[in-house]
Amino acid sequence: MSRILKWAGALLCALMLGPGTAIAQDLGGLARVSPQESHVKDGWGGTVTLSLGLSQGVPWRVFQVDEPRRLVLDFREVDWSGLQAEVFDQSEGISAVRFGSFRDGWSRMVIDLASPSVIDTAELRVEPTDGSAILQVTLQASNAEEYAAQAGAPEDPRWDLPKPAVTQPTGQSKSEWAPMVVLLDPGHGGIDPGAEVDDLQEKDLMLTIARELRDTLRRAGGIDVVMTRDEDRFVSLEERVALAHRVQADVFISLHADALQSGHATGATVYTLSEEASDKASRLLAERHDRGEILAGLDLSDTDDVVANVLLDLARLETRPRTQKLARAMVLGMQQSTGLLNKKPLREAGFSVLKAADIPSILIEVGFMSSDRDLSNLKDPNWRATVNAGIRDGLLAWRQADQAAKGLVRQ
Repeated sequence: MSRILKWAGALLCALMLGPGTAIAQDLGGLARVSPQESHVKDGWGGTVTLSLGLSQGVPWRVFQVDEPRRLVLDFREVDWSGLQAEVFDQSEGISAVRFGSFRDGWSRMVIDLASPSVIDTAELRVEPTDGSAILQVTLQASNAEEYAAQAGAPEDPRWDLPKPAVTQPTGQSKSEWAPMVVLLDPGHGGIDPGAEVDDLQEKDLMLTIARELRDTLRRAGGIDVVMTRDEDRFVSLEERVALAHRVQADVFISLHADALQSGHATGATVYTLSEEASDKASRLLAERHDRGEILAGLDLSDTDDVVANVLLDLARLETRPRTQKLARAMVLGMQQSTGLLNKKPLREAGFSVLKAADIPSILIEVGFMSSDRDLSNLKDPNWRATVNAGIRDGLLAWRQADQAAKGLVRQ
């Protein structure tokens, strides 16, 4: 059997498809990882062997993605308690390991490869006496061309997207007295930690800020708040945008706090969507944010056909000026509340999470975790309350101006 067939057999493993389907149905529940039986080590001839001990067999799949090179393993479902990445990774061929929840009922392990290594064998062996299992994946040293040819996510990885539905327009718009629906999007989550400084992860910090901001907005009155996630779970970029449409959001606000490897940036920044970034730093930041989407096997940059792109551009003709006014109002609100803004607080970049064509959408970098001052502020509940008040004030000012503008259009 060729190498391709071996790992393809693992991808469509018997626990998920084919004769073993009945077994997969019996393998419900949560499998616990066994740290003592789990490791990734270098072997002879440039091989790397991954072993993962589990308390029971579970449905699983394995594949590789490129740019950057990663090995991805999905499970239904694994409790990672006790497994430490720094202990698990004993290989020079692996540059980083992370694991966690991926979507409801599924867990994911992502392994960054230091050099091109392709899957040689992959199998899950279940012990008949107690049902425990060992998953073993062997990687063989390769070259960039062979790796790129073999890499690729499963054909339909969009597990968390809703099924397509045909709906008829109602012809009715929201009443002026209807509450404004705001979708808050805490960046990252689950398998995607975002920026990390010491023992603090961006995904946790943004969830805290989003929950506090939700309470602040609700107390203001006339605002309904929905969150893309209210727990530590992975939500794809495309699902975040889809949710905005499902809840008929009037505004989409994504919250982040990045950490820069080079340079020094401080203060809050508000981003709007543009295919041409306003500066190099903004372009690189958008690439960093969207790179987490590789974990879901998605690349949103080429999903629209020509006709769809024309329709989206037409929708943005109305939405873009409203979005720009929203961003300016946010900058003014936070400036008046904290005074701690970036020296260039209003920027543009191609963030995929801002691509809802008919919903004013902004991304707020509340601060930079790589800045000692910003990090101290981000951890301070009093400062967070102040910046959230600024976001609230900006949002309310924008809503008042937006409603007035609609009235002038009707006249």
